[in-house]
Amino acid sequence: MNVVDHVRDMAAAGLHSNVRIVSSLLLTMSNNNPELFSPAQKYQLLVYHADAIFHDKEYRNAACKYSMALQQKKVLSKTSKVRTSTGGAAANIQAQSLPSEIEVKYKIAECYTILKLDKDAIAVLDGIPSRQRTPKINMMLANLYRKAGQERSAVTSYKEVLRQCPLALDHCGIDLPYKFTRRRFYSATSIPNLDWLSVWIKAYAFIHAGDNQRAINTICSLEKKSLLRDNVDLLVSLADVYFRAGDTKNAILKFEQAQMLDPYLIKGMDVYGYLMAREGHLEDVEVLGGRLFNISDQHAEPWVISGCHSFYSKRYSRALYLGAKAIQLNSNSVQALLLKGAALRNMGRVQEAIIHFREAMRLAPCRLDCYEGLIDCYLASNGIREAMGMANNIYKTLGANAQTLTILATVCLEDPVTQEKAKTLLDKALAQRPDYTKAVVKKAELLSREQKYEEGIALLRNALANQSDCVLHRMLGDFLVAVNDYQEAMDQYSIALSLDPNDQKSLEGMQKMEKEESPTDATVELDGDDMEGSGEDGDLEGSDSEAAQWADQEQWFGMQ
Repeated sequence: MNVVDHVRDMAAAGLHSNVRIVSSLLLTMSNNNPELFSPAQKYQLLVYHADAIFHDKEYRNAACKYSMALQQKKVLSKTSKVRTSTGGAAANIQAQSLPSEIEVKYKIAECYTILKLDKDAIAVLDGIPSRQRTPKINMMLANLYRKAGQERSAVTSYKEVLRQCPLALDHCGIDLPYKFTRRRFYSATSIPNLDWLSVWIKAYAFIHAGDNQRAINTICSLEKKSLLRDNVDLLVSLADVYFRAGDTKNAILKFEQAQMLDPYLIKGMDVYGYLMAREGHLEDVEVLGGRLFNISDQHAEPWVISGCHSFYSKRYSRALYLGAKAIQLNSNSVQALLLKGAALRNMGRVQEAIIHFREAMRLAPCRLDCYEGLIDCYLASNGIREAMGMANNIYKTLGANAQTLTILATVCLEDPVTQEKAKTLLDKALAQRPDYTKAVVKKAELLSREQKYEEGIALLRNALANQSDCVLHRMLGDFLVAVNDYQEAMDQYSIALSLDPNDQKSLEGMQKMEKEESPTDATVELDGDDMEGSGEDGDLEGSDSEAAQWADQEQWFGMQ
């Protein structure tokens, strides 16, 4: 057993720091005396040395050393041909025991991917002949192609993954044509206990087509089966589809069930944190973010959750920094892109926000919140024509459901010429889903403009019959004030604040009513408000200094 074999055994045992030291010494000796080791042994030492450097996360250095190993392999291949022609059987045995050249190329691509050098990674993997590509190479290629916007090449690579591994569920059901995935997965039906597989594929085909309701029904049918009941992945998938369908209540419920079953769950928690923050449960969001940071700070999800807490606390600079940090960890995190885009939009940096929303759309073409963010940016910059074009495109592509109808109506409400069209669209949306909150809110806004307060009160009462929502209670309070029903209006504001203590509009509505009801005390209250105002100025100054601090940190990380 020679010294190179000892290095190989140390590498297999995971003694990476020892491998790095010893292999470095041996390579230096080899450079000073080329006859000391054979070409095959030098190739082995270079690979083991590169592996140790990769383990130390010095990826640029590791890629360089792996490339040197490949150059040495070329020298080895030439000498091997000579030995083979002279009948060297021992040379063939030795060549078979050497580190795989394909694996070395994969490692180089992995280094480039971590270094964000995606084009270089694709070039390395493309250089591997198709027949020699392993499933993990095809999977990496597919992800790189998708990230680069080369959808056709991504689909081809995913197909190869499925051809070699029919049970590779990740991504395939979403990104590949349904007929192909069904055919490939049916080829695995000879494996026992896979009667559920065709239903799984059908569910993800519905998700890919944007048919959320049928996806929900299909996943529910799976989740109710005794053998798959309480499966965390199914619950997270179901929660995500409820979220896409705009059913916040059920989405939160399913996320809560999933994390109760798996306290270390990270996947999908960014969406859960966003929903909780949007609903005003900021204390719970803060706890959730802290818990996930304790599990792993190398995933995007805890950073997104903390960013959502900052965003809904109106600390946009901090939300921007946290969103950018999440993108650093996972450039494919749609929720991180949406968070950073929303923070940029609220800070007045609309053009930069548009870039992030477009990237989110590319990664998740069936998620309507990506389109809504982009439309909000267009409307903020008076781009009604662009917003209308986008809304019409969503409507035609995904069909006339409550969500697409509401998005189109939202844009129509911005133009006095299309007010009637907006009303028709909202009526259609509410006919499909009477409890769809966004449609109810927009219809109530339209009725308020037309001063049809009684009709608005009836609409909001009907919507609140089966749900409790802060915005709906606050809007009902506003309508009741308009018809001089102050007592019930006060009750509605109180309910709204109990659901979201940070809802400033409900608080303002309540304070305004208190002043109108107590004209004698108005002066005192105004003085108190003035005093509070001076305190608020102090808070704002603190906010500015904090914004500067987070902006500096953002520049430190090299972000816009």
